[in-house]
Amino acid sequence: MMKRLSKRRLARLAFAVAAVMTGLTLTPARAGVVVQIDKSSQRMAVSVDGAMRYSWPVSTGRNGYGTPSGVFQPTMMARRWFSRKYYNSPMPHAIFFYHGFAIHGTYDLARLGGPASHGCVRLHPSNAATLFALVARQRGNTRIVISN
Repeated sequence: MMKRLSKRRLARLAFAVAAVMTGLTLTPARAGVVVQIDKSSQRMAVSVDGAMRYSWPVSTGRNGYGTPSGVFQPTMMARRWFSRKYYNSPMPHAIFFYHGFAIHGTYDLARLGGPASHGCVRLHPSNAATLFALVARQRGNTRIVISN
């Protein structure tokens, strides 16, 4: 015996069939925080829910100390952190994304906008605090994209 479909169910079924036939996917849109770091321009762009929110100068790895490229997610966060590897250097508002690499604030402001780090992504302390707060709210829904 055939079951009768309501108009709403019939419309959903028609949409699903049309989507499959045209190659569309039915996955929901992914909102959240996207941090894009461009090593060639030494800039970071931050979008929230698809809308561009911030653009800041950064410092990535200098010669001999590369910043990894790729797509990452935050693995650990610390408001106050000190580098055990590099002379106990302060790393305020650190967002770790790959092994010991992190996005964090720096007090070496004169070097922002050019390669200067041992591989981390440095930014102004106030910008680091802003980014840290955004990522803390959307940690499971944050992507960090680093390109050459």
